[in-house]
Amino acid sequence: MSRGPSAVSSDSAPKPIGPYSQAIESGGFLFLSGQIGIDYATGGLVSGGVTPQTEVVLRNLASVLEAAGASVADVVKVSIYLRDIRDFPAVNEVYGRFFSSWKPARTTLGGVQLPKDALVEIDAVARLP
Repeated sequence: MSRGPSAVSSDSAPKPIGPYSQAIESGGFLFLSGQIGIDYATGGLVSGGVTPQTEVVLRNLASVLEAAGASVADVVKVSIYLRDIRDFPAVNEVYGRFFSSWKPARTTLGGVQLPKDALVEIDAVARLP
């Protein structure tokens, strides 16, 4: 008998700012909700531009992956949403360090309005080990 979907959360990532889970485990996959550059300790959006926001977003996603027993190497698909598509090179630089040996499939959209006036939001899908 298969079990149904279950929520996954990490105390080392910000609590959701709406009625959703940090991630859902279902059918051998982990569906990670979009993260914006919120510092989980303060609950505030980090300052300094798209580079520090992207670093925090990816750290938060890694924390949720770890809570599910997965890692960056298990990520198969990433979606990136940018308020300004001109931030694409800066986000790529941080993203390339985070996904240094494994390059999941990816989509990037620009010109989107994000919660809390964030500059970047990233969600992901991972296979569970």
